Amino acid sequence: MRDSAKRSPASRVYAALVILFLYAPIFILIFFSFNSSKSNVVFSGFSLRWYRELFGSRSVLRSLYTTLEVSVISAAVATVVGTISAVGLFNMRRRVRTPLMFVNNIPLINADIITGAAMCLLFVSLGSVLKFQRGFGTLLIAHITFNVPYVILSVTPKLRQLDENLVDAALDLGCTWLRAFRKVIIPEIMPGIINGAMIAFTMSIDDFVISYFAAGSGAQTLSMTIYSMAKRSVPPTINAISTLLFGAVLLLLVVINVREFRQGEREKKLKKSK
Repeated sequence: MRDSAKRSPASRVYAALVILFLYAPIFILIFFSFNSSKSNVVFSGFSLRWYRELFGSRSVLRSLYTTLEVSVISAAVATVVGTISAVGLFNMRRRVRTPLMFVNNIPLINADIITGAAMCLLFVSLGSVLKFQRGFGTLLIAHITFNVPYVILSVTPKLRQLDENLVDAALDLGCTWLRAFRKVIIPEIMPGIINGAMIAFTMSIDDFVISYFAAGSGAQTLSMTIYSMAKRSVPPTINAISTLLFGAVLLLLVVINVREFRQGEREKKLKKSK
């Protein structure tokens, strides 16, 4: 205990340095997004100039609209597909469910560049046969594909917590399985569904590598626009775009964590009341 107490100040300093190393560049980027000049070194004065230029750019607004459209549609479709898949996997025998869950987890730990390259090869091969080009459709399919496993992992723990007697009681009282699924199972696992949808939306809006391989030249997301701008130079509008993206993702993560914390507190209260 004494050794751990002696080490605690050093560990706190180490943790603070790691956090500073990770987030200092982001805070500098946010700081200079409000700079009145083009310099990323000297702060000349507070200004919203680069935000005004950002929202005055048609290419940026078009890519922002594409990003939001893909993120919303892919999150919605992935939530439906992932929820149904999670229920199906949960009702399988363990020896069948275990290898399928292992397959489901592969995209989560796989490198994005491998997934993106595989998607690119698939779409190019199918495109040569079915005569289509990579664009918004292939981008949407790619996002749905890598979002589904996240929804499955979010919904599965809620299914494990579900009281099977509730479903049996509903069936005994005359409900069809579909109605019991809609009236009993869905409300019970709704927190996991909402968390899965929010995680899917966050992953989709933040993705670059898979989008870059899947979209080709037919569509462009906001992250791809930032990349193309940074290849030529580093204009100050990149600071503004990055700040907005960081704020949106941070807000979603805060909402997700607050929801999970509240769900945990509710479950603790229910256990204590029992």
